[in-house]
Amino acid sequence: MPAKDLYHNTVKNALIKDGWNITDDPYILAIGKRDLFVDLGAEKLISAEKGNQKIAVEVKSFTSLSRVNDLEKALGQYILYYDIIQEVEPDRLLYLAIIESVFEEIFAEPIGQVLLKNKRFSLIIFDAKQEIICQWIP
Repeated sequence: MPAKDLYHNTVKNALIKDGWNITDDPYILAIGKRDLFVDLGAEKLISAEKGNQKIAVEVKSFTSLSRVNDLEKALGQYILYYDIIQEVEPDRLLYLAIIESVFEEIFAEPIGQVLLKNKRFSLIIFDAKQEIICQWIP
């Protein structure tokens, strides 16, 4: 099993504060003979009529010397997980969780704006100090 990201517990606590029930830590994606590990699985009751909303959350800290390298790795992992989730549990939404400062640095630049415009990621932006979710970008 892979090591937990630096902000794993921070995001977990932020989701709980936001009313989510953590159902999987990690959320295991099984496909063929392979198991992949998304950081968290969670669900939240939306309403009695709509039922539960299910999400999978991959947490990324972007701590290497190159933010672009971190972005490339995160995008590749996100696409892999997204496509597999669409096959095995299409009603579950996948999010990438990143700290506010990374969002402001990368996604305020043209490189990040292109990804947002083309809806390459669904994002959770969180405040690490307060352990809260600041923004959801579906």
